[in-house]
Amino acid sequence: MKKDLFINRHIGPTEEDVQKMLKTVGASSLEELMNEIIPQNIQLEKPVFEDEPFTEAEMYAHMEELGAKNKCFKNYIGQGYYETVTPAPIIRNVLEDPTWYTSYTPYQAEISQGRLEALLNFQTMLMDLTAMPLANCSLLDESSAAHEAIYMMYSARTAKMKKAGVNKIFVDECVFPQTLDLIKTRATALDFDLRIGDYKTAELDESFFGAVVQYPNANGTVVDYREFSKSLEEKGIKLTVIADVMSLVLLTPPGEWGADIVCGSTQRFGIPLGYGGPHAGFITCKEEYKRTIPGRIIGVTKNAEGKKALRMALQTREQHIKRERATSNICTAQALLATMASFYVVYHGKEGLKRIATNIHSNAYATAKALGAMGLEVHAEDVFDTIRINLTRAEQIKVKEEALAQKINFNYPFEGVITISFGENTNTKQVEKLVAVFARALGKSAPEIEVDEEVNLPKSLLRSSDFLTAEVFNKYRSETGFMRYIKQLERKDLGLNTAMIPLGSCTMKLNSATSMFPLSWSEFNSIHPFAPDEQTKGYEEMIAELKDMLCKITGFAGISIQPNSGATGEHTGLLVIRQYHNDRGQAERKKVLIPRSAHGTNPASAVVVGYEPVIVKSDENGNIDVEDLKVQAEKHKDNLAAAMITYPSTHGVYEHRIREIIDIVHEHGGQVYMDGANMNAQCNLTNPGFIGADVCHLNLHKTFAIPHGGGGPGVGPIGVAKHLVPFLPNHVMKNVGGEKGIGAVAAAPYGSASVNTITYAYLKMLGGEGLTYATQVAILSANYIAKKLEENNMKVLYKGNNGRVAHELIFDCNEFNKEAGITDSDIAKRLMDYGFHAPTLSFPVHGTLMIEPTESEPLSELDRFIEALVCIKKEIEEVNNGDYPADDNVLKNAPHTQTMLLADEWTHAYTRTKAAYPVDYLRENKFWPATSRVDDGYGDRNLMCSCVGLENYEE
Repeated sequence: MKKDLFINRHIGPTEEDVQKMLKTVGASSLEELMNEIIPQNIQLEKPVFEDEPFTEAEMYAHMEELGAKNKCFKNYIGQGYYETVTPAPIIRNVLEDPTWYTSYTPYQAEISQGRLEALLNFQTMLMDLTAMPLANCSLLDESSAAHEAIYMMYSARTAKMKKAGVNKIFVDECVFPQTLDLIKTRATALDFDLRIGDYKTAELDESFFGAVVQYPNANGTVVDYREFSKSLEEKGIKLTVIADVMSLVLLTPPGEWGADIVCGSTQRFGIPLGYGGPHAGFITCKEEYKRTIPGRIIGVTKNAEGKKALRMALQTREQHIKRERATSNICTAQALLATMASFYVVYHGKEGLKRIATNIHSNAYATAKALGAMGLEVHAEDVFDTIRINLTRAEQIKVKEEALAQKINFNYPFEGVITISFGENTNTKQVEKLVAVFARALGKSAPEIEVDEEVNLPKSLLRSSDFLTAEVFNKYRSETGFMRYIKQLERKDLGLNTAMIPLGSCTMKLNSATSMFPLSWSEFNSIHPFAPDEQTKGYEEMIAELKDMLCKITGFAGISIQPNSGATGEHTGLLVIRQYHNDRGQAERKKVLIPRSAHGTNPASAVVVGYEPVIVKSDENGNIDVEDLKVQAEKHKDNLAAAMITYPSTHGVYEHRIREIIDIVHEHGGQVYMDGANMNAQCNLTNPGFIGADVCHLNLHKTFAIPHGGGGPGVGPIGVAKHLVPFLPNHVMKNVGGEKGIGAVAAAPYGSASVNTITYAYLKMLGGEGLTYATQVAILSANYIAKKLEENNMKVLYKGNNGRVAHELIFDCNEFNKEAGITDSDIAKRLMDYGFHAPTLSFPVHGTLMIEPTESEPLSELDRFIEALVCIKKEIEEVNNGDYPADDNVLKNAPHTQTMLLADEWTHAYTRTKAAYPVDYLRENKFWPATSRVDDGYGDRNLMCSCVGLENYEE
């Protein structure tokens, strides 16, 4: 029986289209084309992943079966993860809306104003809640945000401190264990002198550069840190506070008692538990850190008409762009989750958050009061949401058995100790059920529950300052109004549901609806990351099978899915290499060879693990200069740790000397780290393990179909060769790594576990043949565009030995600038008028556009994109010929908005029709940019990262 296979939905070109494309590029078959492109010595004899595909209906049923193996208990575990309620309009209109989840990081501001506004709201609410003047628009999770804050404090040392070699960092012992675990992992690599202890008795002097505390702390206590903060300031020691954002609705914010940096997670703002993620971490800080804060900052600027517009501010300070001068390697963050959290705050407003926070607090106190009345020893003094019960070991066991029988999870941090942390969706009946567990287990009578809707904390700890005063947080209370606000923002953004997003090195492929469904199912999104193994059988089965599939595809012996971004994958891979060398008594190996063409995260990742990048030249064809590699490897043979190589290269070419390159590194004692950014050109045709690499990170949000979400979530698992398996990352809360493994690299044992359901479904539905075909069509599509551009006298910059490109190509725009003064940026902006997101600008070569079509784009869309570039080339020729002024033409003034075109007065040298409808199909289906060209310089010179006071930007 023939099946309706997913491959027919995932692949854009039909079989007939593929034949047309092959004819255009001059190949008789896909196999012949692959043989011309991929070096013979690295081609697999046969595919390594050969599973039979599931249909979409079969996949849906299979995910239901897996979900049924997870047990959805009532969770009071806490420890940084809490039950919350995602408002239905956010699920329906954001999480499940492809405009929000398929869009890219908003580098092209004119077609990203919607999510830029949502992220600006995110920053504003965090600045308000923490009482700090600057915020970024998300980080990966709370634990990694804490490390980033430590590195910020380290980078802020005075010249005197640097000269004195000050490198001690103090972390209070009452920080969540997973955060302590991650900080230990990263501090060791950077040779920080980490001191963990009780802040009350710690003796900190001028040898310390910073201190970290949790607020409320891991025991649940709301500590008054004012005196501690004051003493640190007197000694010139910076203070980072890891804060619970929901608690800050009621508590005095850290910015009002001396914090330099505040970090944490926004999971409590409507983001499901998801077995650990993804959740949006954050940092807020004093303005003096604006050049070193990691991640992205959304800022306000003006457009060409002098009106308010939004953009990513201070982009040159983004850490991965600073390369070997970086203090962080953050690239992808958690934009989709930050967007959802911001909408949660818009939905509830200040009064709604006060109600939720007060309910959480009141339930904790009501429970403590009831358990105390039963004669139990309860710690509930100065707490927000967490109480602590001290029992005998035998009593603890009885309570745990009864709780599990009632499908309730408590936290059992130590022998004889139970902690109970309350979330948003606990009511009085559930409190009664909770108390009854203790009564039955200990043979006591349960008292009547009284939930007093008051805040039972000293006035000195309570918040007195106002917050969330901006109009957006006080305007949308009805679902109708809220729904329309979301739609208003959504209409400003271009996602894959609008057009092709041909970003090179980003692999913007289909994110199928079937693979996305389980994200909304409670069987997957309500599981706590520290839930007992008996409750997570479905997840464990899925993760084990996913790791097995990825091992086959990569040719590696082991996989860790803990890294929750590509940058974290890079970081983790290098930490594993570092641990391997240290285990062999070769800790002096700290040099990393990195090609000049590498993505900026490569040198940044090397720096943040304590390694020293050594840049290797590129030859005239854009390949690694093998002779220079030999020289550098020989020069550093005694302390060579690794080489970082992207394959195919960032120039979109399969370098034919790749095996030789790898052998050179191995012969000089180094390990080979392969950047998996371009894995979409390898799957089932070759693989890192077969080529000879030792480590490779994968971007599941590229090659394996997790959506980009406007700048995250991303997932960056690493695969390793057999000799590195013992060093894979572990986790303090669950044994998930090797026997000699490094510590945690993410807050949760499996990182952003819930979105791994997407990659799992993607691979199960493609199967072996489908995965091979997807890789082949991705490569064919890139070569088709390259051929068509060349037929129209447009220059493709780099090619392999047989005149072919890999899965992406570099379109050289430099001649246009020389001849007509038209830049690659002008072309990018004009593409918006044609309804497209621009390719990648000026990377890896200045003045170019890097194009990656993926396998998911239909031939009709490829042709539409090619037509747009051909038309733009003619427009450039018109400028060059003097038909239009160099400073007043459709390219220099692009993009053109409806407001511009409907103005009463039109003073440009070209017609409105030429501006708006350069090709006929746009008359039927036109995407309108939301703003005219933004003024980047103005926004950087007048940094404003809050939605408060936006009226000052209106004329």
